[in-house]
Amino acid sequence: MTTSVPLPYQVVERREETRDTVTLTLAPVRTSLRPFGAGQFAMVYAFGVGEIPVSVSAIEADDRLGHTVRAVGAVSRALCGARAGDTVGLRGPFGIGWEPEKARGQDLVVVAGGIGLAPLTPLIRHAVHTPGAYGRINVLIGARTPDDLIARSESEKWATAYTGVTVDHPAPSWRGEIGLVTRLLDGARFDPARTTAYVCGPEPMIRATARDLAHRGVPRGRVRVSLERNMRCATAHCGHCQLGPVLLCRDGPAIGFDRAEPLMSVREL
Repeated sequence: MTTSVPLPYQVVERREETRDTVTLTLAPVRTSLRPFGAGQFAMVYAFGVGEIPVSVSAIEADDRLGHTVRAVGAVSRALCGARAGDTVGLRGPFGIGWEPEKARGQDLVVVAGGIGLAPLTPLIRHAVHTPGAYGRINVLIGARTPDDLIARSESEKWATAYTGVTVDHPAPSWRGEIGLVTRLLDGARFDPARTTAYVCGPEPMIRATARDLAHRGVPRGRVRVSLERNMRCATAHCGHCQLGPVLLCRDGPAIGFDRAEPLMSVREL
């Protein structure tokens, strides 16, 4: 079910991803929300503090959901401080997700910047665990430092995908790529004319990556990007998440770059 009132979910597992980021596995206390799709989000409520939008980072068969949260404000800090046995509230699912079913038979290029890997993880899981549904699968990950990489244990399960990782500021022990995530596109294996790409991360990284993919021949409408704005109601009533004519809680957060590019190019829109 979908409800405007938060339903109680219990924290059954808390996993520290980085120094300021945790993944919470949540199980319904009584009633479950209706099934989420990859790329959709929930409004996650820390009782007594407030609620924030968080995309699902895991969708389990037993109605459990994963949410990866970075501590940047009062609500996110409260959620990051939650322990196993604590209860939070969930509303959702909201928005339009990645819709991977529309890319069947095509090559996939999944590009993540920092915590942007979290909303992409259910999509990657679906693709690598659905043999024959897609062509070549490419997962390209960028982060500021090696310590900022998330989902390390999860990414080890993506054996059927080509995976590339780069960081901006390497540690002395780092032996991987250094630089912008777009440099990893040179090593990816895909036919631009029959490729769907998914991009999530900071907006400058999204713009640079999407334009690079378009320059390589991937149609802009098949480059799907996830955009963030200040989502409050999640029901397309308050207008806080408006981006030009788009209300991201209803029309996004995942939209085609052909639609997003002119909106992202307007300063402070």
